[in-house]
Amino acid sequence: MNTDPIADYLTRLRNAQLARHKVVEIPASNLKKEMTKILADKGYILSYKFEEDSKQGIIKIALKYVNGTAAIKKLQRVSKPGLRKYAGADSLPRVLNGLGIAILSTSKGVISDKEARKENVGGEVLCYVY
Repeated sequence: MNTDPIADYLTRLRNAQLARHKVVEIPASNLKKEMTKILADKGYILSYKFEEDSKQGIIKIALKYVNGTAAIKKLQRVSKPGLRKYAGADSLPRVLNGLGIAILSTSKGVISDKEARKENVGGEVLCYVY
């Protein structure tokens, strides 16, 4: 049993990039699927595919490299099971002064910090990506 599936998701991505893998397989959940869609929309990964199996399903992510270096420089977990971090609509974090993204879980779903500013909603800050 995994107590923090989001940290596991980020660690699998980080380890696969350090090992220079082209594709990484991650056990699926609805939250992880939404996070994967955001990473693809923002250009941090090449593509993804959701596969159903007898259990919970698998997310296959094709990792992106630019000139031999990983497109994702850092994945940082912010809100943890032992200490949740929330941000209001007026105090949303800016990652690398707008060059990176923060992924938030809000009442409007899982969205990036830029979309949360447009929607004027706050929520739980899941992670930073840059």
